[in-house]
Amino acid sequence: MKAKILFVEDDASLAMVTKDSLELRNYAVTHCENGQIALEVFQNQAFDLCLLDVMLPVMDGFTLAEHIRQINQQVPIIFLTAKSLQEDKIAGLKLGADDYLTKPFSMEEVVLKIEVFLKRSRFALSDTRQSKFIVGQYQFDFADLHLQLQQEKARRLTQREAELLRFFCLNQDKILKREEILTNIWGDDDYFFGRSLDVFITRLRKYLKGDPTVKIENIHGVGFKMVIKK
Repeated sequence: MKAKILFVEDDASLAMVTKDSLELRNYAVTHCENGQIALEVFQNQAFDLCLLDVMLPVMDGFTLAEHIRQINQQVPIIFLTAKSLQEDKIAGLKLGADDYLTKPFSMEEVVLKIEVFLKRSRFALSDTRQSKFIVGQYQFDFADLHLQLQQEKARRLTQREAELLRFFCLNQDKILKREEILTNIWGDDDYFFGRSLDVFITRLRKYLKGDPTVKIENIHGVGFKMVIKK
């Protein structure tokens, strides 16, 4: 089956070229020219990945991403934007985006990003090895991307949140260097991914705060360690 991509871009020329290029690579692409239309489409269809421009008419990409995350915590979101400020990238990640591409970009770069996330999603659905964990009072199901505290409603994690939590679970009580985490989860340890890691660590701490015995500790100048205190 073709992977279904929601592509939101208001530049008609760029949209046409990008859509045609992706369809030639065997993706099923639904293009929307503004955020409001995209939200209505997303509410009525299932997608495997979202490519969102930030500067959109009617509803901007950041606002659209917030709405998408309220509906679906799992679908990967990649921002396409002319903005290059680190603060804008971090703002997008805090809203639940998984990655960022700055214009102008090459189609090879876009396809590479898409395939990385689609492969991870397929892996999450098919891999059953060490996919269920007990994290203090939490139950974490990596395959289903679920994190649940006792009898409370399960939280749906994004793919990258789940991958990061799983990496901590597999290395509980071990000091993990920042570059080790970045290489394993992001595939690189450059500055931007390092800032991204900090955003995701903050998210995981928020999700795990229901059990005070579970801690993701900062190891100054080195990295992080997940501990579960008895």
